[in-house]
Amino acid sequence: MAPFVRRVKTSSGATAVQIVEKRGGVRRIVEHVGSAHDELELAVLMQVAREALNAGQDERLDLGLGERSRPVSSARVLSTSSRILWEVLTDAYRLLGFDKLGDEAFRSLVLARIIEPTSKADTIRVLQEVGVSAPHLNTLYSALKRSRERDYRDKLATACLAHSARTTGKAALIMYDVTTLHFENADEDDLRRVGMSKEHRVDPQVQVGLLVDPGGFPLEMHLFEGNKAETTTLVPVLTAFQERHGVTDMVVVADAGMLSAGNLNALEEAGFSFIVGSRLTKAPYDLADHFERHGTYFADGQILESTRVMGTGKGARERRIVYQWSFKRHKRDDRNINLMIAKAEKIALGEVPMRKTRFLKVTGAAKELDQATIERARRLAGLKGYVTNLPTDTMSGAEIISAYHQLWQVEASFRMTKSDLRARPVFHHQHEAIEAHLSVVFAALAITRYLTNTTGKSIKKIVQTLRPLRSVIIGINNHELTAEPTITTDAREILDRLPPITTTGH
Repeated sequence: MAPFVRRVKTSSGATAVQIVEKRGGVRRIVEHVGSAHDELELAVLMQVAREALNAGQDERLDLGLGERSRPVSSARVLSTSSRILWEVLTDAYRLLGFDKLGDEAFRSLVLARIIEPTSKADTIRVLQEVGVSAPHLNTLYSALKRSRERDYRDKLATACLAHSARTTGKAALIMYDVTTLHFENADEDDLRRVGMSKEHRVDPQVQVGLLVDPGGFPLEMHLFEGNKAETTTLVPVLTAFQERHGVTDMVVVADAGMLSAGNLNALEEAGFSFIVGSRLTKAPYDLADHFERHGTYFADGQILESTRVMGTGKGARERRIVYQWSFKRHKRDDRNINLMIAKAEKIALGEVPMRKTRFLKVTGAAKELDQATIERARRLAGLKGYVTNLPTDTMSGAEIISAYHQLWQVEASFRMTKSDLRARPVFHHQHEAIEAHLSVVFAALAITRYLTNTTGKSIKKIVQTLRPLRSVIIGINNHELTAEPTITTDAREILDRLPPITTTGH
């Protein structure tokens, strides 16, 4: 009978692991592998025995234990690592084509930021804690310098567009928006300036313009001075995109903050189509016929179209305007109008200190509600407008609105950038160092978006689920064994949605 592995209890209460064979009805111990005093030791001894048994078929088994069987020494943990998490991240890095940079130190910076965003110096600790080889700090700073000198952002952007084309087909839409990143250092320079902050901060800041595809996957990221007007960032980003990829036949979607006749003309002259949010200041004139015929009545979801001349002189162009009325939006607008009226009434009655508010009219010392402004706001409640240069036979009004609603994907990517990847506050001071920092953030955002889009889980959930799964290398006598972690249900759900891992990543 072929040898087999046996476990038996000893008089001391330990569990002996043996390789035995049975001849003529008599069992004979071929090798005594050792005695285990806990579950870990037992698992290790069983694995040693199985490997020895498989390797020793048809020949004498020799585990390095000598002629006489002797107990195996206590198992020692030689190293542990979050191997599964690291391989998921390195595989994503490779699948996106970022490995073509050929810079492992830069990769370490990017992946460590996804695992635990921290300072460049603390990146070494993060890497060590997940059990991968950490470069020297000087090597990391050298990688940042290389990223500027070799224009890694260009290569990353090219890889990102290629991935977007592979996964979504030839992109028809790209979304654009701007956010700000602030600095803890209060000193300004030519780049870090105090400007309009969406969080009403007064710290020096820079502006970041981001292009994403309809799935929120990043295509371009650009840096601007902190006090630069948002409307002046759109054309430079699109021009860079055009020059980098030679692409013009796309529709650019941006919010109303980008709306200016000059911007729209520049986009059109560069070969881009656009859908931009329209402010409602012109709505009463655009929809004069509707208001004359139907008053303030709209059906839920009703779409109306008009045209409007935008710009002056030679820059004047007739633009298509699409409006939609929504009952849900009307309820929200009406509630906000009531809150602003209540605030204006308290100021008019002297119940709260004087401050600027929309529905308050001040004439000398007299303060009263501005009824004309309130009536106008009531008429426009529930309406949302969109400006486009696309003809109706290319995109219907409903398609224009649907495309614009994808803008939330840019905001979602910005939230990932600011929260999950902690791109701010920024501690770098020189322009070149800030650009390098953004290159790391851009690559990390692309991987984050790829993983979240593929698994349907947030990057925080992915890291929290996979990071505790530790692979353990155990030393026992002259053997080294790798004990793999038990894959939890949540981890299995994530891993099953990803392509099979093909990299070791260490």
